[in-house]
Amino acid sequence: APTPAPAAPGPHPAPHPACRSCRRPQRPRSAFSFLSSCFLPLPDHLAHRLGHRLPCRLGRTGGGQAQRMDGSVAQPPGGLKVGAAGAGRQIYDEALRPQPGQHLRTQHLRRDGVHHGVEGRGQLPEPADGHAPQPEALRQRPLGRTAGRRRHLRPQCPQPDAQRLPHRPVVCGLGPAGLFAALLLARQGYKPIVLERGPALEERVKAVEHFSATGELDENANIQFGEGGAGTFSDGKLTTRIGDELCGFVTEVFLEHGAPREIAWQQKPHVGTDLLRGVITSIRREIEALGGEVHFNTALTGFEQKNGRLTGIFTTGGTFPCEALVFAVGHSARDTFGMLMDSGLVLECKPFSVGFRAEHLQSEIEKSLYHEAAGHPALPRGEYQLSQHVGERCVYTFCMCPGGQVVASASEEERVVTNGMSYHARSGKNANAAVVVSVGGEDFGGDPRRAIAFQRELEAKAYAAGRSAGEYAAPAENIQSFLEGRGQLSIGRVQPTYDRGVRAADLGALLPTELADTLRAGLRAYERKIAGYTAPEAILTGLETRTSSPVRLKREEDFECAQLAGLYPCGEGAGYAGGIMSAAVDGLRVARAIISRYSPAEG
Repeated sequence: APTPAPAAPGPHPAPHPACRSCRRPQRPRSAFSFLSSCFLPLPDHLAHRLGHRLPCRLGRTGGGQAQRMDGSVAQPPGGLKVGAAGAGRQIYDEALRPQPGQHLRTQHLRRDGVHHGVEGRGQLPEPADGHAPQPEALRQRPLGRTAGRRRHLRPQCPQPDAQRLPHRPVVCGLGPAGLFAALLLARQGYKPIVLERGPALEERVKAVEHFSATGELDENANIQFGEGGAGTFSDGKLTTRIGDELCGFVTEVFLEHGAPREIAWQQKPHVGTDLLRGVITSIRREIEALGGEVHFNTALTGFEQKNGRLTGIFTTGGTFPCEALVFAVGHSARDTFGMLMDSGLVLECKPFSVGFRAEHLQSEIEKSLYHEAAGHPALPRGEYQLSQHVGERCVYTFCMCPGGQVVASASEEERVVTNGMSYHARSGKNANAAVVVSVGGEDFGGDPRRAIAFQRELEAKAYAAGRSAGEYAAPAENIQSFLEGRGQLSIGRVQPTYDRGVRAADLGALLPTELADTLRAGLRAYERKIAGYTAPEAILTGLETRTSSPVRLKREEDFECAQLAGLYPCGEGAGYAGGIMSAAVDGLRVARAIISRYSPAEG
């Protein structure tokens, strides 16, 4: 039979379709091959999106010079001034606006008689010339983690029957809750008076560095007290479990005042202790520029009241007339908690946790998390969050700091407290996280004084255990040694980062037996979740006792204290938040409650 003639040559088909965003062939990136091998096979187009989009987004920076992954230096956004009104919104919008070829569609729904406009991303038809259409009517409002909800703070006005405040409102505490409460009050013309028991941030940093170098503690200027609160010396995480529209406003304020612009789109945004300091100072200066007053080194010492209503406050800097007080102290203000109880106010005992800091090599954590993709520049520093129920208690990790260090966080003489912090780059060799076990009011008979005494007892034991190695040295032990109850410390590849030094000690002996055994059970479970978590070289440093406030000052639905009218408990110290974002949001809620009820004082 005759051989058939070959078909006429035609154009060679493209091996991979073009990506709608980058116009390149969609090829899977090898950096994400672990997803296919460990979880499920990925189609080419999805692997391409992961390989192309993620490095681009992770490389964006802002709020000052920062190095991208390709080695180039990112400049601040042009024409934006730190603290300029609307700058955060502009950065947020630029970061999250639709990619070329996308548009926003609004789906109109009615639910329970209420109209809802829910926005979502849609794809525009691809034009023949290959360029994404940009019609003039294209809406550029971005979508972020709060898609479908209003992200920005709506103007708050006093009620028509609102009474005028006789005197300016007072905010006690300049942590995240007090800072954002004062900011909103200042922007609405209330000119708040802010009291902070510690110093301004520049002086506070010097005091912390002096304590780290010499062991000489200033009880009012340390990692717990001073401008910015305890979160200033942390990883600067902005993650939260609360689903509140005010989270978007907090993010915008951070961006306005110089925070890295990637916090607008990262799933787990963080600022870092080094950049967070400048943001906090900038926000405080805006409060002052709007007429607010900030009194540093001024602690609250008592209340003046009449007929169950607040009329004034006593402080170490004098007396202030006051009818609206935002009580936003930190979780370590134990003397202030005592003052509240001595004044006749009843505090509730709330759950908190105790334990220690676990340190591992950051590279080993990433090998366990990312497998063969560990070390790829497109991937963020590996971090984890673990929990394990053991009986009626829970063992969990808290405040994980990739590439961070363990810091001495004492605020009282002859007591040792640990905490963790990271710089924005997270470039340290070690990863650390608190490994803690929960305790509750039932452990202390519902007595908040006993709960505070329990914290102090553990901190005093930790001080005594490490004292022979120097002032405020901490007891430490290898994880395997702790599991076996041997009290030994062998330092190998994991070098302890606690800045006052460590000494080998039996950490289990410092805790009640039940809590120590529960922590051991939790650590053994963690080994099944992250390979190498209980490796012989891993180190525990103790003790971690300030995970949250041990007390709560009860408030009503209008945020006012149930026992003293005019007092507004707020933030972490009062028992209503945990972390920077949730504390800031709680401060905004309380400020809105005051604004809706009162009009600003005259003058």
